[in-house]
Amino acid sequence: MKKAATYSADLGKKTLVSNFLARNMMLIALIGLCALLAVLNSRFLTVTNLYNVLIQNTTVGIVAIGMTFVIITAGIDLSVGSVVALCSALGAGMIKHGGLPWGFAFVGMVAIGIGIGFSQGLLISRVKMPAFIVTLGMMGIARGLTMVYLQGMTIAGLPKEMQFVGNGYIGGVVPTAVVILLSVFIVGFYLLKYTSFGRALYSLGGNREATELSGINVKRVETMAYTFNGMACGIGAIILISRLGSAITTAGEGLELDAIGAAVIGGASLSGGRGTMLGTFIGVMILGVLNNGMNILNVDPFFSDTVRGIVIIVAVLIDTLRTRSEVK
Repeated sequence: MKKAATYSADLGKKTLVSNFLARNMMLIALIGLCALLAVLNSRFLTVTNLYNVLIQNTTVGIVAIGMTFVIITAGIDLSVGSVVALCSALGAGMIKHGGLPWGFAFVGMVAIGIGIGFSQGLLISRVKMPAFIVTLGMMGIARGLTMVYLQGMTIAGLPKEMQFVGNGYIGGVVPTAVVILLSVFIVGFYLLKYTSFGRALYSLGGNREATELSGINVKRVETMAYTFNGMACGIGAIILISRLGSAITTAGEGLELDAIGAAVIGGASLSGGRGTMLGTFIGVMILGVLNNGMNILNVDPFFSDTVRGIVIIVAVLIDTLRTRSEVK
């Protein structure tokens, strides 16, 4: 009896340990990656460099938060990079050519993002068009409009005081862009964790038919998810032009890969019904630390893209295998 009880206790401990490792696998990976880079280069763990990692990934982080809402519904948005570029170009134009105060231009940029997200949400939820096709089309439309508006040129010379949003520090200590990122993160965390809207998102992604039968307005929930994502693109664009002090034609290129990758690395499932804000934040940090680490180690930038792609594929593979095991 004692041996059986001991065996049962040991088995229970192993199960707890394995469950803990499974739930916190990416956090452990992030800590391990940071430790490895700290050993390879003493500059990595400096306060200045860690601030750089956070600041350089604020736009990606904000857009990834919006992307998480979409992925939880079993959707996808391939247009985010182009939408950020369009919002940046139009916002810079409002300031430089339209003479608007930069605060009003920022509001306009968020409104443009919301409008695009809302439009895509309507086409996907009410017209029943595939999210892949709608957002792929919008990617081309937004990037094309950006190129037409900018005519291959850069809108530079934006107000220096505006750059405080992207490059400044509150109290000389905390980066303003990081404060904005954390604010959006907190809002996203609250919506997913503590509201009926968040519960409806998970339900929609897990089983659409059952969610409809339960009386939830699926079309409205899905439209709101894409609208929130569009708003995140507008805010991300604000950070981007504030950091650069200009609007460029190549803004946001590859951003959709980073946003989707960060969400999936953080545990969001492309089949829907799973994902957290904390997981997405960890995913953003993993990609950011990887990029920063390879930069300070002087790794070929083309190889950096290869490593990032491998990490994303591995994360999707893990999610696929986990989903199959749950089905069985």
